[in-house]
Amino acid sequence: MSSDDSNEGGISRRGFLARTATASAALAVAGPDAASAEPDGRGDGLVDVELRVNERVERLRLDPRVTLLDTVRDRLGLTGTKKGCDRGQCGACTVHIDGRRVLACLTLAGSVTGRRVTTIEGLARGSALHPVQQAFLDRDGFQCGFCTSGQIMSAVAVLREGQARSPEQIRELMSGNICRCGAYGSIVDAIRAVGAAD
Repeated sequence: MSSDDSNEGGISRRGFLARTATASAALAVAGPDAASAEPDGRGDGLVDVELRVNERVERLRLDPRVTLLDTVRDRLGLTGTKKGCDRGQCGACTVHIDGRRVLACLTLAGSVTGRRVTTIEGLARGSALHPVQQAFLDRDGFQCGFCTSGQIMSAVAVLREGQARSPEQIRELMSGNICRCGAYGSIVDAIRAVGAAD
């Protein structure tokens, strides 16, 4: 997919990565409940963090340096969010925070205290898949499946943003998510199918 820096009305892969890294750093310094993420004098260096993940409140004591990716996978058992490059370059760890896509490997867990986090496990409603999940199945939008959760999370956000009007725009808006199997054509088809149904 294209990795150009310019994109009329949209955001490039580089812009997405830069915004995510900047937002994570800013939130870590001055999150909405920054006071609750300060060491509490117990001497263990851990902080109390309250996360709202997939509409469930989770209260955890964490190292202030732990990422959201490691927290959802290792502490909450939500392994659908994948650890790919662990450097913000592949998009496999994409989740939503307050409805916006972010890279969980670049986001400190303490920086999202009190905010709404959605992982791939939070998209479906019971046995009813989210329309994007169903479209990925119907259009063969995955091969090995490792990147699929991040692709789906980005696709949901792209459709919500309302800028995915053509295959070229979809490719640009999804360029922060890498698929080593090369299923890009099917991924674009899946996103277009959901966009056309809306």
